[in-house]
Amino acid sequence: MTSIPIHPETTEPDVAAIRELLARSQDAWNRGDGAAYGACFTADATDVTFVGTVYHGGPEIGRAHQALFDSFLKDTRLSLQILDIRRYGADTAVVMTRGDVTKKTPRRLGKLATYTLVRDTDGHWLIAAVQKTQHKPLMEAISFKLQPATKPATA
Repeated sequence: MTSIPIHPETTEPDVAAIRELLARSQDAWNRGDGAAYGACFTADATDVTFVGTVYHGGPEIGRAHQALFDSFLKDTRLSLQILDIRRYGADTAVVMTRGDVTKKTPRRLGKLATYTLVRDTDGHWLIAAVQKTQHKPLMEAISFKLQPATKPATA
């Protein structure tokens, strides 16, 4: 496993708590538990799904995901790898992940998600926003070949 860039203002207890929150959301997904999944989000959270649907608030996110877990996403597993954790002040973090949702072990983690996390008044981290995107390596390679200046420095 590669090391995750952790920025200096991020303390080890915060890293552990952030990892625990994302692991809890992953576990809820893997159990098909919409209420537990929704409980990982703030009351006014935004979840932009892979297909572009926008859900608002932990209760709605949980309710909608339960319907998905009971149908299209039944028996799926969320695989998640944290790529980067960045802090913005004491109570906000942005986490970049690579992951996928499959019924079997994924061959590759083809989706990226950016999470905005906030610490609530009780000191617990919650998801305030998440945006999921499908990685399209072929389109990316074509773009970089045709317009090299579009290639990120870290690619």
